[in-house]
This record gives sequence, structure tokens and C-alpha cells, in this order.
Amino acid sequence: MPEPRILVVDDQQIILFLLETHLRQGGYHPLLAASGREALALLEEQPVDLMITDLIMPEMGGLELMERVRERFPELPIIVITTNGSVEGAVEAMRRGAYDYVEKPYNPDDLHLTIKRALDYHHVVRENEQIRGLLKERFSFQSIVTANPAMKEVLRLASKVVPARQTTVAIYGESGTGKEVLARAIHFAGKGLPNSFVAVNCAAIPDHLLESELFGHLRGSFTGADRDREGKFSLARGGTLLLDEIGDMPLALQTKLLRVLQERVFERIGSNEQIGATCRVIVATNRNLQELVAAGKFREDLYHRINVFPLTLPPLRERPEDIPILCEHVFEQLRQHLGKPLAGISESALRLLMEYPWPGNVRELRNFLERAAILTEDGEIKPEQVTWAGQGSAVPPRSSAPAAVQLDSDSVSYTLTLPRAELSLEALNERILALTLERCGGNKSKASQMLKIGRKAFYR
Repeated sequence: MPEPRILVVDDQQIILFLLETHLRQGGYHPLLAASGREALALLEEQPVDLMITDLIMPEMGGLELMERVRERFPELPIIVITTNGSVEGAVEAMRRGAYDYVEKPYNPDDLHLTIKRALDYHHVVRENEQIRGLLKERFSFQSIVTANPAMKEVLRLASKVVPARQTTVAIYGESGTGKEVLARAIHFAGKGLPNSFVAVNCAAIPDHLLESELFGHLRGSFTGADRDREGKFSLARGGTLLLDEIGDMPLALQTKLLRVLQERVFERIGSNEQIGATCRVIVATNRNLQELVAAGKFREDLYHRINVFPLTLPPLRERPEDIPILCEHVFEQLRQHLGKPLAGISESALRLLMEYPWPGNVRELRNFLERAAILTEDGEIKPEQVTWAGQGSAVPPRSSAPAAVQLDSDSVSYTLTLPRAELSLEALNERILALTLERCGGNKSKASQMLKIGRKAFYR
């Protein structure tokens, strides 16, 4: 492992000599500069891992040198050297971005400890930036491939909400449509750190544990609480908290969540200390929250509070034009994951995929492609390899394929999708009434006028 290169800047030759000696003894490679101008020239010529500079120097002082270095090398850690009478200058240097300071006369052991901490911190920052870069590439909006106009509109709207960190985002869509993928894209587009995206599945945690999972608890606050614990709201500070399957959250906890979203503070179980909720909150569900509100299973005030910025992901069956580009996108990932050449999918096999309803949406498509890629011998997916779990046949189960009915008028336009087994005039009437009422914001009079039927008939 190469010795870390440390640039030392001081106008006093005796200080340069002492620092050079101590740095070599500590296993570092020192570079010496007697002025700010010499330091800037050295930085342009060769890489440096850390800079140590005196604050008080003729021509260019330490603060001015820091400003110049920050413009060209913003990530370089800097330690300043100061005397007992100029600690205020060191504090100002730290306010401007210096990592730490040491006082003259310095203790060599203290100096080495400060240098080690600065280098370790810088190493962690660089690793985080590399990880964040990889994750941002993987979970960016550009990684969500689509040719569907409705899906493109969802992505356009999602990019608009990125700067609004205090705005709650609600993502609706069937299982497998990519709700968490979209939530991560919003998070990383907002420069969130990798470890500050926290997801909680509200349906997977028992009701009596979910409150502790979200807000944390103090030791002894309930049976089994043998230690203090931070909740997800604390772990996601400065980042994003995804509350997945929000429709399954118990009513009692919904009240507490409403208060957190309104006041942006919470308390751990067993504590009266208020903690700021500094994270962005995104909720997701595959259920119809309006129906849950009507059934008394979801608080109406919480529904309106989380529905500030709704995004609805269309199911894969409503965007078949995306299947070819999704296949190629997944194949590109599988080529690296499996380490084998994959030519792609034949036209006849692709036609079968585009006729299948994909009840599991994009997740099901990806799992199918991974299985087919493992089984293929020549790298191309053929019709005989197009089988669905539980079917054992290359013929898609058409009997369960959805029936799409499009209705247009001067005031309203619908595309209704129903399972063929449920297709009936009564089912269509029910869906039209429900969608119209939703479009009118729950206003029954407006909905009945839009459908050109009497209010009493609408109620019936």
C-alpha cells in the first residue's frame, strides 16, 4: 500500500523540517511548500491525500489558500496549524471546510492521530461517493426504461417532486410494478446517501411491533424492550423513509403517523422527548385507499395528508410496448450476472410474452427472463422455453387475460380493464361509477352530472 502523500505549507523552515521528520516517522510521504503559491503549484503537478497548512503566512494566508484549494480540489482534507493566540482563525477555517486544527507547539502523537482520522474520514467519504454513484446509476430515472406515454408522464411528475423534500409522495400500483424502484429514483435524484434510504413493509410486521419499528423505544418501555432502539424515522434522517403497503397499517398507528407528517416530530415509545422527522416520506400501496376509507379501515384525514403528490404506476398489461425494451434491459443485466452471452429473444417468443397478461407485472417478467436465460443453451429464448409457473406450457393462459373496454365522450374518457371471468354489464357499471366518483373528488352531484344520470339513480 503506497504511503499517503501529505502537503505541508509553512513559511518557517524549522516548522517544515520538524513536520517532514515527524511525517516520515509516521509512515507518510511529505511534500513541502514555503508559501501558498508553491502549494498550489505542487497540487497541480501531483496527487495529494491531505494538506497541512499554517494560517498566518505572508502574501497568501492559510484561509485564502484554503479557498483557492477548495475551488480546484473540493474533496481534499485540510488540517490547519495555529498558535495559542489565533484559535479563532482555526475555528473560522473549520467553518470553511477544514477537517481539524493543531496548535503550536504540537504533540507528534496528537498530530498523527488527527492525520489518521482525517485520512480515514476522507476514505469513507470517497467510498460513499463511489457507492452512491453506482446506486444512483442503478436507481436513477434513466434506469426505468419505458416507451409508454402514461409511464413517461409518471416519471416526469416524479422528477418534479424531487426538490420538495417535505412533500409526502404516494405511489400507487399493483404488486411488481416497481413502486420501490420509483421511490429509490426520487431519493437518489435528491442526492440522498445510500444508507439513508429506509424501507418498511407495514404488512410484514406485527401490529404490536410496528410502532417500535417506526419510532423506536427506550429500554423497559414494554415487555421485551431490553435495550434502547432507534426507529426507522431516526435511521432515515436526512434521507427517505418508504412506508410500503401503507394500507395495511393499523388504525391506531395511523393517528400517530398523521401527527408526525403534520408536525414533523415524533417520540420514541417510553419517552417524552420530541425528535425531528427530517426525512422525506414516501408511501406506497397496491390497495385502493378510497375503498378502505369508505369501509372504515383507513383514516380519511391521513388519506388526504399522504395523497398530496400521488403517482400511479400502470400495470404491465396496459403497456405491452414496454415488454421488448424491458427484455433487452434485463438481458443486459443478466449478461453480467450470469456471465454468459445472451443473444436475446426470438420474435415468436416475444409475441407470446406480449400476449401474456403478466399478473406479477415487471417483477414476474424479470423472474421469467432470468429462468429462461439460465435454461437456454444457445443464448436465445425460443417459444418452447416460454413457460409460466404452474402452467408448464408455452401457451399463455388466455382465459385469465384481461378484457379492455375503452369509453369516450365529450367530458370523460376511460380505459377499463377487467378479468374476462368478471366481465359483465354490472361490473362495467360499477367500475364506471367508481372511477367517475374518484375523478370528481368524491363529489356525487358532479359525478352524476358528468354521467348524465339523476342523483338518486347514481346513489342506487
